[in-house]
Amino acid sequence: MGEFDGKVAIVTGAGSGIGRATALAYAKAGARVLVSDVNEAGAEETVRLVVAERGAAQAIRTDVSRASECEAMVAKALEAFGRLDFACNNAGIGGEQAATAELSVEGWDRVIATNLSSTFYCMKHEIAAMLRGRGGAIVNMASILGTVGFAGAAAYVTSKHGMIGLTRTAALEYATSNIRVNAVGPAFIRTPLIAGLEEAVLPLHPIGRLGTPEEVAELVLYLSSDRASFITGSYYPIDGGYLAR
Repeated sequence: MGEFDGKVAIVTGAGSGIGRATALAYAKAGARVLVSDVNEAGAEETVRLVVAERGAAQAIRTDVSRASECEAMVAKALEAFGRLDFACNNAGIGGEQAATAELSVEGWDRVIATNLSSTFYCMKHEIAAMLRGRGGAIVNMASILGTVGFAGAAAYVTSKHGMIGLTRTAALEYATSNIRVNAVGPAFIRTPLIAGLEEAVLPLHPIGRLGTPEEVAELVLYLSSDRASFITGSYYPIDGGYLAR
């Protein structure tokens, strides 16, 4: 028997990296998983990996920067599995790297839409689905850069700060409705997002290594579980000591 038997989870950005590890972890714990990603092939590969572990999953292509596609994603979870218990809003991009005055408006808009507006779009419909059920737990994938600055990443830093504020606000609004909302803040994790940057960012982590997607997934599952039933509105760094410097 798995901890999440009979439960249903949505994971966005689940076609690779942290999202894929999280989808696999939910499935191994017994949940049925809707695997969402703008990369349809990546989402289908995650489903194949879940099924190979005797889990249950379906894929849906979702551009989370579009409100209508986030609504359709939640509707698909309800159609396929009949309920929604967990959501990990993980999809995001690094975006254009430039000093604030040199950052293009298009670059700013793309990051804010994909990282921040998408979290609102997803939660709007995820919470509505959970309110029709018995509640649930949402984990938003923020970043260490949700609490500190980082030169050259104005849009990304702003999007992650905003995500933490949105997380805390929603947690207050739905605390009495058995819906918990938390955020996690990974440091640099070995994923395709930082390909080629590993050697440059490694020294930023006092622990002496980068994190793994599976380590982040473990924290997401804990915050989703009844073991974290008194935790809501919180932000949990998982950063190898980055923020302790």
